[in-house]
Amino acid sequence: MKNYFLRTLASAFLTILLFSTACNGPVNKELPKEKEHPKLIKTIGDPRYGHVRCGMQDRAGNIWFGTTENGLYKYDGESFRQFLLADGLISNSINDILEDIDGKIWIGTDAGVCVYDGKTFAKIQIPVPKNLPPNKNKFFQKQVVYDIMLDKAGKLWFVTIDGVYIYDGKSFSLFVVDEAANGFLSSNDKVEHIFEDRDGNIWLGGRTNQGVYRYDGKTTTNLRLKELFQNGPTPKPHNWAWPQFQDKNGNIWFSNWGGAYRYDGESFTSFTKKDGLPGMVTQIKEDNKGNLWFGGEGICRYDGKSFTCFTSKDGIADPGVWSIMEDKTGNIWVGTWGTGLYLYDGKTFIPYSEYKQ
Repeated sequence: MKNYFLRTLASAFLTILLFSTACNGPVNKELPKEKEHPKLIKTIGDPRYGHVRCGMQDRAGNIWFGTTENGLYKYDGESFRQFLLADGLISNSINDILEDIDGKIWIGTDAGVCVYDGKTFAKIQIPVPKNLPPNKNKFFQKQVVYDIMLDKAGKLWFVTIDGVYIYDGKSFSLFVVDEAANGFLSSNDKVEHIFEDRDGNIWLGGRTNQGVYRYDGKTTTNLRLKELFQNGPTPKPHNWAWPQFQDKNGNIWFSNWGGAYRYDGESFTSFTKKDGLPGMVTQIKEDNKGNLWFGGEGICRYDGKSFTCFTSKDGIADPGVWSIMEDKTGNIWVGTWGTGLYLYDGKTFIPYSEYKQ
């Protein structure tokens, strides 16, 4: 009797188990997929062409990215919003972005400069002197704005194809560096980057100069540089430099197609492929840990002693880097050729861009 009862109980349990399995179906062993993060979507031009040229985080925490051909993007942490000509931009090719003391966003483009007040874009016309020689650059016939800087006195500096201009909030004045035959006014296209150090010196440089220029508020001094050689079958020498930034130790960094320079206030030290750099350097930034990031023909991190360079194994598909920035949370954002955008979270580079027609 006891055995019969146990057999009946087991049979009933098996029937319930089979019924339950039939109702619920097979057990799903797959883990839930992570929510896909938002991406900067490129829609204009060839997928291989264009760059994410610049990045900037405003005081509200939004991150802005300027691109070649694809306009301006605003990332609020949840989604990207794209701004194009149809939205009021004066050009879809952006070279620099800056937030002023009033929270307005200034955008330097291939067709001049405009300012965004949070609602609309307004073009700001920079007056060009009548005696300025004609623009001889066949690729840029409009007033290209390469770089924008806010100095310690609250004035805005605009580096354009037609010279350097200072804006005091009311009017523009032309900043003349050198009117000689080899000066800034000779071909209109002498400066591309500008930077102010802690002592208030203004540094200027471009690819048509030898060395860099330092303005101390009264006089301008040209500092010559050692030639660095660009990679290639026939290495090309370069002795110009783009001013980049001043590090925590007070050193000022510059870059060109052959590598980078460090200036300690007395002399320049050069860094090239022999020191661990991949070659061309377009951008140098310092993170909150004191590491230096070099972008150009690849992306490398310098801890003060040696370079660590990252490859596709680390998640970054395109080796050509044009912009680097660190956000308030310590993430490193890298803009590449092909309008690529990556976020480095301390371990790997995560793609934040995509091409869609």
